[in-house]
Amino acid sequence: MSRFEGKVAVITGGAGGIGSATARLMASEGAKVVVADLNGEGAEKVAAELTTDGYSAVPATVDVEREEQIEAMVDTARREFGGVDVLHNNAALQTPEVIGNDLLVQDIDADLWDRAFRVNLRGYVLGAKHAIPSMLERGGGAIVNTASGTGLQAELARPTYGTSKAAIIGFTRNVATQYGKQRIRCCAVAPGLVATPSLRANMPPEVLERFLRHFLTPYIAEPEDIANAVAFLASDDARFITGITLPVDGGFSVHTPSYADEMEMMGG
Repeated sequence: MSRFEGKVAVITGGAGGIGSATARLMASEGAKVVVADLNGEGAEKVAAELTTDGYSAVPATVDVEREEQIEAMVDTARREFGGVDVLHNNAALQTPEVIGNDLLVQDIDADLWDRAFRVNLRGYVLGAKHAIPSMLERGGGAIVNTASGTGLQAELARPTYGTSKAAIIGFTRNVATQYGKQRIRCCAVAPGLVATPSLRANMPPEVLERFLRHFLTPYIAEPEDIANAVAFLASDDARFITGITLPVDGGFSVHTPSYADEMEMMGG
């Protein structure tokens, strides 16, 4: 398959689980990839691995809180590969220290709230702002934003994170509406629990099992499962799909909240 032959893809959060899996998949299907991440060493490692495997990739150290660095990221894509066809906005503020302090609304830290929105929403807005002109020059493109199941359904914690992800869903619709006639599509994916290396290292097995009870699949997602959805939405296979948010959550969001309890009662 060569769905991205001749295309240039910019992926933020490209050193992480979902981002690196997406970078590898798109590169394997012909894309020239800019691997962008706040973790510059991680971005360099992923880009070097792709290059060693015969693909075209360059790293970019990018703090998405800083507009000039986002602009420089897009300039890197222009300079190295001629422009941008695909933008995967995937960076997110979700370190254990941040998530551990995102608990109750009555305890919200205003500075944490502001920073989460600068990274999780404003970073996506600025990514689109600077990538869209290049896409217009190249006759169109696709933007895929990483939202979250927490942007569709609330949890007992993480109100800051969940609200920022809900805002991404609204922004996705606005980009799709404004630029659809100019051949730029914009969609979002809403992952559920994903077995990234950091999740496996930090989530106790009993907590993971509790989540698994509510999935309709007998397993949780691997980063490649999310990458597959991102690549589909970014490709011409999805040419008539725009403005939507695709849950990629093993059916977590489609059933009644009592599903797991009912299964236990039935002996399932």
